Amino acid sequence: MQVSVQTTKGLERKMTVEVPAERVDNEIDNRLRRLSRTAKVKGFRPGKVPFKVVKQQYGEDVQQEVMQELIQSSYGEALREQSLQPAGQPLIDPVDMAEGKGLKYTATFEVYPEVKLKKTEGLKVEQPVAEVSDEDVEGMIENMRKQRADWVEADKAATEGDRVIIDFEGKLKGEDFPGNSGQEMPVELGGGRMIPDFEKGLMGLKAGEEKSFDVKFPKDYQAEELQGKKVKFTVKAHRVEEQQLPELDDEFVKNFGVNEGGIDKLRADVREHMERELEQAIKRKGKEGLLDALVDANKLDLPNALVDEEIHSLQHDMARRMGMGEEADPHQFPRELFEERARKRVALGLLLGEIIKVNELKVDQAKVDAILADMTAQYGEQDQVIAQYKANPQVMRQIEAMSLEEQAVDLLREKATIKEKKSSFEDIMNEQPRG
Repeated sequence: MQVSVQTTKGLERKMTVEVPAERVDNEIDNRLRRLSRTAKVKGFRPGKVPFKVVKQQYGEDVQQEVMQELIQSSYGEALREQSLQPAGQPLIDPVDMAEGKGLKYTATFEVYPEVKLKKTEGLKVEQPVAEVSDEDVEGMIENMRKQRADWVEADKAATEGDRVIIDFEGKLKGEDFPGNSGQEMPVELGGGRMIPDFEKGLMGLKAGEEKSFDVKFPKDYQAEELQGKKVKFTVKAHRVEEQQLPELDDEFVKNFGVNEGGIDKLRADVREHMERELEQAIKRKGKEGLLDALVDANKLDLPNALVDEEIHSLQHDMARRMGMGEEADPHQFPRELFEERARKRVALGLLLGEIIKVNELKVDQAKVDAILADMTAQYGEQDQVIAQYKANPQVMRQIEAMSLEEQAVDLLREKATIKEKKSSFEDIMNEQPRG
């Protein structure tokens, strides 16, 4: 077998493979002879069909089967011979195979980049630090009260925090559009669920009043026909409602599983929960900063095939989180939304893999146990759930990979230059995770 490899651009390789005629013809011949033992041809008994007839009747199909199998097997052989590691599936074209002339084809594919760690020590990382204050705890309890608030009708003009029940109709250049009208729709002012201009237009309304106002839709609004457009809305207020918060009494705290100790016990439980969440968020943000610094300090050429695969995975994940059905097309989400994150993920996978290899890291059972404990902390029968995880080899391989990544991150953190930055519980918890 003859193999030649050409570097076309960047990580792309074009490999030409020639399989000798003897190998191709022998494989076709052997397969046809095996087939002749069982082939059913009118006018001949099974096993007595002349080879020439079998070849004439089945030769083309057998040739196609052999071609596909030889491409698959010879492609793998050629990669091993040339010590190439492809990233993604190859493009096979053209295929040339004829009796007595062997098989020839080209495979175009990308290879993994050669990862050389340029800098892993002294990475500059900003680490947020914060504490849960009394004000944070009271704010959380206030939110808990709002979650169980009642809405009561009020004879007043609507202000922020109130809810207005409205009929509405919108016109785009005097014409209707999908979803342009509704009846008895509740809108909480300041709730952030509607376009700001729309909420602003409802301010000051009283029950029974009608009002018209313009709403400017954002340029990234989900409905393309409304992006950046100005729509005139006419609304009628049926009633204005205000929140009635529950009292901080024993009845209220029982809703959160506190049967003894009253509001003081609830505050203590809330603080403990907030401190645990804050600790996890600070740890996550420190890791994000460290990995961002690693990627910035170690630029890599990335195979487009791996980036495309990661984008596809992120699109599917978005569809799943939005509760879209199995039949929904995840590609309706523009790839541009995910490309930066996908490139970062691919780069991190390559860099962390190299750190694990260079430092000869092995799976640390203590790390695995810690990850399992963290993943199952919310379950009542935690030991039983952990046992189920351990009985699933696929899940355990994923967890072991996570533990190796954590060990690599620990190595980076030990050698990093970390600068603390004072922050607040609210700022840390409201910041969206990256990566």
